[in-house]
Amino acid sequence: MRLFHARNLGEARTLFQKAAEGPERDVANRARLHMSMCDRRLEQVKPTLGSAEDYYNYGVALLNTRNVPEARVHLEQALQMAPGSEHIHYALALAQALSGDLAAAHQNLSRSIELQPRNRQLARQDTDLAPLANQPPFDGLLYPEKKGW
Repeated sequence: MRLFHARNLGEARTLFQKAAEGPERDVANRARLHMSMCDRRLEQVKPTLGSAEDYYNYGVALLNTRNVPEARVHLEQALQMAPGSEHIHYALALAQALSGDLAAAHQNLSRSIELQPRNRQLARQDTDLAPLANQPPFDGLLYPEKKGW
């Protein structure tokens, strides 16, 4: 089940196959059910992505399902194709923050705010960034008005 939840479907399917061949009927039935889920997910066709917006939209969808590593790959590709897109910088910053790459997250969030100042307010309200909002250097980026207090 750990492999299944980690989306390591090929290895999970192999282990489910072994469990399905075992003597315990209930376990075998559940294993066959999970094998079929693995098969369906492995057969899913990857979308054809061509533009920066395609990569961005797919990356955000992956981010929403918390498939952060794959989301980062697609968002980085989108940013390579459209380096001046504030929304791509913002989404990549979220993915980087969720994966623990705080320096890169700060850099991309800063660039996003530089390109579109309203992103500062958006970031202040973003629940994914909430744990970082009061920690340096994010606090200075999100609340520059508090710097002189």
